[in-house]
Amino acid sequence: MLERNHLHIIKEVNRLKSVTAAAESLNLSQSAVSHTIAKLERRFGVKLWHRKGNTLVYSQAGLYLLSLADKMVTEFEHAERVLQEFAQGRRGIMRIGMECHPCEQWLMGKIQQFLKAWPEVDVEIKSAFRFDGIAALKANEIDVLITPDPVNTEGLNFRSVFNYNLCIVVSEQNPLYNKAFVTAHDLEDQILYTVPVGYNRLDVYTRFLDPANVQPKRRVPIETTEMMLQLVSANRGVAALPEWLVSPHESRLGIKGIRIGNKGLQKSVNVGVRDDDLQLDYVKGFIESTRSNV
Repeated sequence: MLERNHLHIIKEVNRLKSVTAAAESLNLSQSAVSHTIAKLERRFGVKLWHRKGNTLVYSQAGLYLLSLADKMVTEFEHAERVLQEFAQGRRGIMRIGMECHPCEQWLMGKIQQFLKAWPEVDVEIKSAFRFDGIAALKANEIDVLITPDPVNTEGLNFRSVFNYNLCIVVSEQNPLYNKAFVTAHDLEDQILYTVPVGYNRLDVYTRFLDPANVQPKRRVPIETTEMMLQLVSANRGVAALPEWLVSPHESRLGIKGIRIGNKGLQKSVNVGVRDDDLQLDYVKGFIESTRSNV
């Protein structure tokens, strides 16, 4: 029978690249770990790994169990924390993941209202899932995803909670600075800084540049908003960012957010949850607490 301790061992062996180190990490003897794995291999008639010099090479069966361990061990650990919270009279833990740095900054302006309204619910922020949030939400590694780019995915539900305009941020030294709005062709000779996601998830491409069959001089993915703004301030390029995020820094950095196209480019912050969790009162409470202007 496959048991939880098997998954723990497999995950630790992979993390530490050594059976001896894994045994020490799990407070077990090396012989106990080796015996446990050997017994599992005999039970199912498979080998999980073999040695190639000093390296452990996983078999197909080993890789499958490693993939399972990555998901299930996290779930077990989360379930234990939730049960402990219940035992202490609390409601549980809500794990929130962010797909972009602006999402994180937006959430920081919202979370206090929820924390005050739901004192019995603990909140964990999972910024490690930035830019891979949908996979994490589907895998039950997070409970809520904050994203500007929802993807229609079976089993997931996305709610728009805040509308805003995307803008092109330019330095006061940039020739575009005095324009009321930028056209797609204005960006042909510009280095464009964006968040590090695929082109198909960047509205400045899918809704602005691609329809005009235009490409910028070069696209440079940057993870942090502050770094983007500093680069723009130095007139190294331009950036595509939410207008609300740029305006507080304009005078300090000598930059300005310019409307994208004559009519602008509207976007929204979205809260994504699993369909099965949508009726949880504190999840609904979180969504409601975020439905207001920044």
